[in-house]
Amino acid sequence: MGDTSAQERLNQDLGLGGRLSERSQSRILNHDGTFNVRRNDLGPFHPYNAYHTLLSMPVRRLLALVAAVYLCTNLLFASLYWLGGPDALDGAASTPLTRFEDCFFFSVQTLATIGYGKLVPKTHLANALVAVEALVGLLGFAILSGLLFARFTRPTARIAFSDKALIAPYGNGWALMFRLVNLRNHNLADVRAIATFARWVDEDGVRKRRFNQLDLERSFIMFMPLHWVIVHPIREGSPLKGLTRDTLDAAAPEVVCLVSGHDETFAQTVHAKTSYDRSDIEWGARFREMYIGDDSHVAIDLSRLHEYDRVDAPGLI
Repeated sequence: MGDTSAQERLNQDLGLGGRLSERSQSRILNHDGTFNVRRNDLGPFHPYNAYHTLLSMPVRRLLALVAAVYLCTNLLFASLYWLGGPDALDGAASTPLTRFEDCFFFSVQTLATIGYGKLVPKTHLANALVAVEALVGLLGFAILSGLLFARFTRPTARIAFSDKALIAPYGNGWALMFRLVNLRNHNLADVRAIATFARWVDEDGVRKRRFNQLDLERSFIMFMPLHWVIVHPIREGSPLKGLTRDTLDAAAPEVVCLVSGHDETFAQTVHAKTSYDRSDIEWGARFREMYIGDDSHVAIDLSRLHEYDRVDAPGLI
């Protein structure tokens, strides 16, 4: 029985490993779905990670990075043209500063394969630099085009989770619940959810982190055109059974949820994840209704996703 329980705990520890997850008191997963794990061996722009970093980088940061690389590349080649001497480019100005400006804009035209014809390479060195820069430009724009295409065609889930998980009335008892909604208009099919409850316990004077997969009222739905409330009934056998507000808070709980669904537009599976720690769990509350009156359609108000009302809660659940 002991071996079975140990194996069960290992199967529910989210892949962090029992001992590794006990080395830090911080939450495992941030509310935005990013893991609270730091790896200091390989940086984000290491060859192993660079492509994924560029794919997942926010659009503003990506555009800023592209602009910076574009500017630095043109400054580099402009400097090389300028160092080639006053005779490197035919039609360039004679004063040093103005000539560097001409070299910079000649680099822009060459990198983008524009070539207006006012400035032309004259020396062997300048022609060699043009050949190199033209190749750099072709490769650079090909890589950028492929990267942008991959970003636009990569299927991703746009699922919003409620800010809070609630200890709320459910049936004749209580339940832990939170809700989510698909922000995109297209449909998700065969949507599944897995929730794990992590908390700290004292065993023989040693503080250890324990994991339990939560039994959900419904672990999958066929379609999700509206919102979905994920409910874990707190009954016999639940790891939350018998807890009070204080004991729950002292256990530093974290509820980790993974949602997956079939994206009908891309015909691929997409995932979304989040977690709720003790600051995100509200004891004694009920979600407000999201449905709104509409005689011709079933409609919900997405702005109500995070709204809830307080209710009287027992001291022990």
